[in-house]
Amino acid sequence: MNFWGIINLKLLLDVLFAVGFGLLLFSRVKEQRTLWLLRGYLFLVSSAWFIQRYAYLPLTSKLIDAVVLACSLSLAILWQGELRRLMELLGTGRLAVLLGNPPKEFRATSTTITQLVDTAGKLSQNRRGALIVVDLGSDLRPEDFLYSGTNIEAQLSTDLLINLFATDTPLHDGAVLVKGNKIVSAGVILPLSRQGISRYGTRHLAALGITERFDRCICIVVSEETGTLSLASQGKLERPITSSRLQELLSKFIGNQNSMGANKASLSKNVLSQNTESSDNIISDINKKESETSEIFINKKD
Repeated sequence: MNFWGIINLKLLLDVLFAVGFGLLLFSRVKEQRTLWLLRGYLFLVSSAWFIQRYAYLPLTSKLIDAVVLACSLSLAILWQGELRRLMELLGTGRLAVLLGNPPKEFRATSTTITQLVDTAGKLSQNRRGALIVVDLGSDLRPEDFLYSGTNIEAQLSTDLLINLFATDTPLHDGAVLVKGNKIVSAGVILPLSRQGISRYGTRHLAALGITERFDRCICIVVSEETGTLSLASQGKLERPITSSRLQELLSKFIGNQNSMGANKASLSKNVLSQNTESSDNIISDINKKESETSEIFINKKD
């Protein structure tokens, strides 16, 4: 009996690729309700494939195909934001984001948090609208925005941020992009979210839009009408918040990114210290042997 006749290599590869693609989808979905919908949809697709291939049930196959088509249209409506982000990432060739690339080292200090909180507090007191995007490792690029704004590349400071959001400047209507301890650009136009259009203004929709597309970025919003502080993360908006709550949230998000970099640095430091200790031990052993040899030579000479 031919072994390859029993196990079709093409069929085996097809199943393996399908299982791998399903595991990739499951690993990228975090919300429990969305995970349930995805499981049900993949179960229907698998059932339709099995019936069409191994069972001659034309009526049942047609019914399941109709249900799969209806579910596909429904999910396309429910997940239009996620599908749009998927097409954007595929179009820009950023497959590493889809595969769950490890976060890059995020360089920021406690001074960064203090300056962001102070800026937001002062802007809130003056009821001056502001939108600050903090990149925590998403590697945001100009093509990720509707308009990439004006390149700044300056050291982060409270005074500079307040001046960028002055009402008599041409950059105050856009967002400011912050990476680590630097202001990258200002006057950035962000993509808008379609959720809560009747509830939120343009700034809040922009904050939701950019955080829906990129997991490792947060957005600070200061309302121009009420001076209310808000923070958007992963397509969710927490508002209203106080300055102390904003500092707590920033410490949480930025601290997590810094801890990843600190773990890498401590690991390399431990390896370096171990190598240094071993080299010191070797040098001490050599010195000890040389001293013993010199003592023997002196004793022989005496």
